[in-house]
Amino acid sequence: MTTTTSPNVSEQFHAIGPDIADTKAPAGPIEKRWDDRKFNAKLVNPANRRKLSVIVVGTGLAGGAAAATLGEAGYQVKSFCYQDSPRRAHSIAAQGGINAAKNYRNDGDSIYRLFDDTVKGGDFRARESNVYRLAQVSVNIIDQCVAQGVPFAREYGGLLDNRSFGGVQVSRTFYARGQTGQQLLIGAYQALERQIGAGTVEMNTRHEMLELIMVDNRARGIVVRDMVTGEIETHTADAVVLATGGYGNVFFLSTNAMGSNTTATWRAHKKGAYFANPCYTQIHPTCIPVSGDYQSKLTLMSESLRNDGRIWVPKKAGDERAAADIPEDERDYYLERIYPAFGNLVPRDIASRAAKYQCDDGKGVGPGGLGVYLDFAEAIERLGLPAVKAKYGNLFDMYAQITGENPYETPMRIYPAVHYTMGGLWVDYDLQSNLTGLFVAGEANFSEHGANRLGASALMQGLADGYFVLPNTLANYLADGPYEKIDDSHEAVVEARRAVEERIATFLSINGTRTVDSFHKELGHIMWEYCGMERTEEGLIKAIGLIRDLKQAFWSDVKVTGVNEELNQTLERAGRVADFIELGELMCIDALNRRESCGGHFRAESQTEDGEALRHDDEFAYVSAWEFGEERPTLHKEPLEYEYVEMKSRSYK
Repeated sequence: MTTTTSPNVSEQFHAIGPDIADTKAPAGPIEKRWDDRKFNAKLVNPANRRKLSVIVVGTGLAGGAAAATLGEAGYQVKSFCYQDSPRRAHSIAAQGGINAAKNYRNDGDSIYRLFDDTVKGGDFRARESNVYRLAQVSVNIIDQCVAQGVPFAREYGGLLDNRSFGGVQVSRTFYARGQTGQQLLIGAYQALERQIGAGTVEMNTRHEMLELIMVDNRARGIVVRDMVTGEIETHTADAVVLATGGYGNVFFLSTNAMGSNTTATWRAHKKGAYFANPCYTQIHPTCIPVSGDYQSKLTLMSESLRNDGRIWVPKKAGDERAAADIPEDERDYYLERIYPAFGNLVPRDIASRAAKYQCDDGKGVGPGGLGVYLDFAEAIERLGLPAVKAKYGNLFDMYAQITGENPYETPMRIYPAVHYTMGGLWVDYDLQSNLTGLFVAGEANFSEHGANRLGASALMQGLADGYFVLPNTLANYLADGPYEKIDDSHEAVVEARRAVEERIATFLSINGTRTVDSFHKELGHIMWEYCGMERTEEGLIKAIGLIRDLKQAFWSDVKVTGVNEELNQTLERAGRVADFIELGELMCIDALNRRESCGGHFRAESQTEDGEALRHDDEFAYVSAWEFGEERPTLHKEPLEYEYVEMKSRSYK
C-alpha cells in the first residue's frame, strides 16, 4: 500500500529553504571518526580555562554531567534549573536502565551491534556518525558511574548484571532495580555539588530561562526569571548549553514531570535555532491507563517489566470477565504471536500500536476498554516470588499505590502514553546548533534516536553528551575565546530583557475568563487525537486550524492571576503553554509534510498490508530542520546517507 497524500498539500503551510548539512563529522572509517574529531579539535590550556565561562541550562543527566565535567576542567560555569534542587530534574524518574555495549553476558553484543540496533530501531532516520559515537562512548559511561558509586544491580559473583530492553536480542541494559535514573542522577548531582563547593560552578535554582541573548550572531547569554521573587535577571557567558529535556507535555497528559516544558528550546528556536523532527514523539507502551478527566499526568511502568511480564488480551471482543476467570486458551499473547523473534520485547512504537489495535478491536480491558494485561504469573511460577520482588519490587509497589490492585495476584493493566521526544533543536556532530555558541545536549537535541528511541538509550545519550562529548567539542569552540565582554547595558542584553518584561506584562494584562490549564488541556486533546499514535492528512490539517484558533483565544481570553513580583505558578504555566501552542502547530506541520510512516510517526495513508509502518526512503530520508517564521516556518532538509547499515524495512517477526 502506498501513500495517497497529495504531494503539495503540506507546502501550503510552510516554505522550502536550502538544504543543510552536518559539516563537523570527520570522514573515514566510522569507528575512527570520534577519535579523529577529538584529536583534531583545538584545546584550551588549564590557565586559560579559568578565563572562559559557560552557561548550562538544566541539571538532569546531560546538564548535570556537563556542568560538573566543565567545572572540573576549570571553566567558569553557571548552572540553572527551575527546580528547588538539581536532583529534582526529570531524569530522576527514569526507571528501567541504561544501555552499554560491554557484552558482559557474552551473547554477541558489541559496539557495532548497539550501533546497528539503534539505527534500525530509529527506523533509519538518524545519522550514522552520531549513533556510532554514542555506542562507542557507552562503554565508558558504566565505568564512570561505578566509580561514582552508582549501585548497579550485580550477579551473585559480584559482576554487574544486565537485562534486555525492546528492539534487541541481547542483554546490554545495566540497572538499579526500577530506579536507575534516580541513582544515575544522584551520581551526577554529587559530582556537580563537588564543583559547586570548589567554586567552579555557580548554581542558580528556581530560575527559569525565558530568552536567549544573541550578540553578533553568537549565543552569549540568557534572561531568567527568579521564580520566588519574580526578578528578571540577565546572565552572560562565552557559550550557552541547553540541556532542558523534551516537550512531551505538549500533549498535556504524559509521563513527564508536570513542570517539564519547551520554553528554553522554543525561545532559542524563535531566535533562529532550527527545530528538527518535531513530529517524532514516542508513545511508551507500558504506562498505567488514564483513570479520569481529573488527571494531570500519567505514570510510566518501566519497559524492563516486559522482560518477564507477558502481554495479552482476551481473544473474544467485549470479554469483561476478570483476568483470573479467562482460561489460557482464551488469551491472545498477541506480541508473541505476531512478532515471534522478539515477542514482548519489540520496540516501543510497535508495541504501542499493537496495543492500540487490540483496543480498537474491542479486546481492551479495564475502564473504557483502554488497557491490555501485563501478566507476571508465569514469571512468579518460574522464578519464585522473592526473585520477582528483588527485580521489580518498587515498580510493583508503585503500581499498587496508584491503582489499588496487587500486581502479584492480578495482572497489571497498561496502555500507551506520551513519553519521550526524539525531535529537538538541530545540532551538528559537535552538538552545536546552527546558532554559533549555542550547544544542545540530551533530549533537548534531536541527534541520536531517529524516529523511535530504543528503551534505556535516553540515559545513555544524556550521560554521553554531558560527560564525554560536550567537554571535547565545547573546548574546540572556546579555544577561540574569550570573546568580547558584555554587560547588562549592552544593546542585545537590554532588548532581550525588555522582550521578557513585555511578554510577562501582556500575560498579566489580558485578564480573560479561561484558566491556563484549560487551554493546555484543550491543546493536549487536539494533539493526542490528530498527532498522536496515528496521523492522517485530514486530521493534521484540522489540527493546525484548531491550534491556530486556540492560540488566538489564548492571547485574548487567558486569565493570569497575581503579579510578577512574587511566586506565581499561574504566570509560569502561561509562558510554557503559550510556547506549547506554537510548538504543537509546528509538530502538526512537520507530521503533515512527512508523508510516510517511520518509527513513532505513523501516517495511516502509508502502511503495509499487515499494518506496519511504510517508509518512503526515496522522498523522506532526511532530517526536517525548521526555521521559525512569523507567518509560516521554512523547511531545511539534511539528507541522510547510510554507508554502514543497510536501509531496509524493519522486521521483528
